[in-house]
Amino acid sequence: MRIERVEVRAVAPQMQRYTWSHDLPEQYTTNTIVRIYTDSGVEGVGGVSNYTSHDYDRYTAETLRHLIPTLVGEDPLQREVIWKKLWSRVFPLSPGALAAIDIALWDLLGKLANVPLYQLLGGACDRIPAYASTPLLDDVTSYLRLVDEMLEQGFRAIKFHCWCLPEKDLELARAVRREHSAQEVALMLDAENNYDWPGALKVARELEELEFTWLEAPLMDYDLEGYRKLTRRVDIAIVPSGHWIQDLPAYAQALRRECWSRARTDVTVCGGFTPARKYLALVEAEGMKCEIMSWGNTLVSAANLHLMLGLGTSTYFEQSIPYEPYEYGMQDVIRTDPDGYVAAPQGPGLGVEVDWKAMEAASLHVLDTGSM
Repeated sequence: MRIERVEVRAVAPQMQRYTWSHDLPEQYTTNTIVRIYTDSGVEGVGGVSNYTSHDYDRYTAETLRHLIPTLVGEDPLQREVIWKKLWSRVFPLSPGALAAIDIALWDLLGKLANVPLYQLLGGACDRIPAYASTPLLDDVTSYLRLVDEMLEQGFRAIKFHCWCLPEKDLELARAVRREHSAQEVALMLDAENNYDWPGALKVARELEELEFTWLEAPLMDYDLEGYRKLTRRVDIAIVPSGHWIQDLPAYAQALRRECWSRARTDVTVCGGFTPARKYLALVEAEGMKCEIMSWGNTLVSAANLHLMLGLGTSTYFEQSIPYEPYEYGMQDVIRTDPDGYVAAPQGPGLGVEVDWKAMEAASLHVLDTGSM
């Protein structure tokens, strides 16, 4: 079997836009999709989500312009060989571009074997509790209303993206905990790398008293010493954003230095399933959990869901709220059940079907080896 054609499209439907911090404009969400065709008729699909200010992302697709000619004629089952051929030894490439290809190759493998990916990755479990991951809302009252809605839908865990200002974030945390006990709902807060050291320590200490499950991204991921000190000063779990350390040796160093209470990354940050398994093997060797991100479009959420179910290193699935903006162009979607869990897709590969007509209608950038 050989790869005979590769198609790339940056999909950018006109949907409601959101943000996750007081200092970010509403973000443009782009779904960059790779579709790999083989001479045997089996196809593989992978995607990555990008969030950018002021306009949609085209750089991931343009990075793929320089990679997809290498794929033509290759055996798609030699994923490790292909990944090493694509990895640049001169200047770094976007890990999302590498990931979209690698995810598509794993999807193809699952379809060839007629098995869901989580089973190929280890099959540790077939469902996992989910938390509702919010955007930034206008005020505390809006968050309290959303919490009530999420609890009615079955969620038993919620993570707040809020203003990323310590005093204002704590105002929200106090208000929600007054209304809902820790036995009723687990709560997390994501500061999007915005706090300074005093702010991070203040928020962590109070969230600990409020019985929050974790504080996420209080400092920049690169501030390993800051994380190390913070983790030692509080009992609440401290996790990084997971976006910035994209190199396996650097990730291993952070784990060895015990900078975090729980690790964090995802399949697109790592560069695909092929390297992600190595990242998570390091986490497991340190006896830690890895709270894998699964925010984003359905293709990305599905890939990360398979990763966490396959390897069993995560506590929760991150469910993007509201649902609809992240489900465009899909015939199958991933939603949390009324019991607060997300179940594994049971179809082969990623297990979710794409509505290609819808994706084509919203494509702003297309590359195809047939026309290159």
